[in-house]
Amino acid sequence: MLNNSVKRYILLIASILFFISMHGKAFSYDLEKKVISHTLENGLKILMVERHLSPTVSFYIRHRVGAVDEADGRTGSAHLLEHMLFKGTKTIGTKNFRKEEAILRNIAKIGESLDRERMKERGADKTRIDSLTKELEALQNAHKKYFVDNEIDRLYTEHGANDINATTSQDLTSYHVSLPSNKIELWARIEADRMTSPVFREFYSERSVVMEERRQRIESNPEGQLYEQFLASAYIAHPYRRPILGWPSDILFLDPGYMEAFFKSSHAPNNTVIAIVGDIEPAATLNIIKQYFGSIPRRALNPSPITKEPTQRGERRISITSDANPSMIIGYHKPAMPEYDDYVFDVLEYIVSKGRTSRLYKTLVEKKGVAKSILTANGIPGSRYQNLFVIFAKPRHPHKSADIELSIYEEIEKMKTNAVSTRELEKAKNQLKADFIKNLDSNLELANTISYFEILIGDYRYITNHLKIIEKVTPEDIVRVAKKYLVSENRTVANLVKKN
Repeated sequence: MLNNSVKRYILLIASILFFISMHGKAFSYDLEKKVISHTLENGLKILMVERHLSPTVSFYIRHRVGAVDEADGRTGSAHLLEHMLFKGTKTIGTKNFRKEEAILRNIAKIGESLDRERMKERGADKTRIDSLTKELEALQNAHKKYFVDNEIDRLYTEHGANDINATTSQDLTSYHVSLPSNKIELWARIEADRMTSPVFREFYSERSVVMEERRQRIESNPEGQLYEQFLASAYIAHPYRRPILGWPSDILFLDPGYMEAFFKSSHAPNNTVIAIVGDIEPAATLNIIKQYFGSIPRRALNPSPITKEPTQRGERRISITSDANPSMIIGYHKPAMPEYDDYVFDVLEYIVSKGRTSRLYKTLVEKKGVAKSILTANGIPGSRYQNLFVIFAKPRHPHKSADIELSIYEEIEKMKTNAVSTRELEKAKNQLKADFIKNLDSNLELANTISYFEILIGDYRYITNHLKIIEKVTPEDIVRVAKKYLVSENRTVANLVKKN
């Protein structure tokens, strides 16, 4: 007979599962009703959700440009451009733009001459390099009196902003901020100006900042090196092999002229989605957007062709030796969203590594004790193109990465021969749905999510359809994708080996 505490636990779990089931259906229905979608004549897509939870509003601006869109030899452009767009505009941050513009032209001229000389490497004229370096430094110092540093940040902060940030990924560049709801026009004024007339102040010093960022995050970070080399091995042709920060030799010679052209070709209104969620009056908000963004001209988008990754025909393995604790990455090529198999991998991720009762955690961490940590990620390094299902793991001393690797493959083989139980599958689905819905609680996260799917696959309703399609995933689907994709010839393995 069950005791009272066990009964209460069972009732609690049943209540949670019922709530998830019902809330998921209500969420899908309500969100489609609540999102107001509008496209301006210039192609700018607007998504608005009215939510009077607090007197605040969150904004996301997404541009469909990332590391995959950079030209060969220009890697790191999208990331450096993200930095430069915080440097102000012709009207924000300047003290006298007419005079400032003249000195900026001279800075660009001398900077490009210096870069050309440095490109000669062994044949470079050291005396000329020293002379140009001093001339550039003098111009940069003279420029300082014409602008106010970090003016965009200051304007936002003084008006009560939170969550001011930007990110560059393989697929997208994004800018977000949350403000009091009476500051919508301030946001529109700043962001429309940033889309039309940015000024690339402190270009060469910021380029050096990015080089230092790369040194800290990758060159001085063994796990950063491992991940970079893993992607460069998993992809031999597709630009997903590129680091978002860029290769050092490319970053070193990015120039203002190219960056200006890259900006104009990518930050066009017809390549942009804006999501606004919070305490808004939609009609009034849309009028403000039209006022500030409506006159920005659309541009011809001429994306470069993307090299398709050829089918992998055999396992690839790399190792990096470092004075760091060992770790490993295993990746398998797979389709991107909205292919059905991508949904199956979403469920598979929860089955194998989400939570203490997931297969890999329970077996490798708790039962065998070979792993200190293990997790999986679906959709690495991006989602616009074919991507990877990736397993990250760290061995527990005295075990080696080889012990983890063998155990991982054993668990994968079990999934190919023994279908997951209905109970295990439903548990994974419920956990996935609960996390999916929980992540949309805040205005910022909802703006993040709807703008992401709108810019990525052209339909924010992916997030409502997602829950419906997840329900269709069967044990047979799990077996099928494991047999099709989780095979040795489709596998890339990267090991971080500790120096003896």
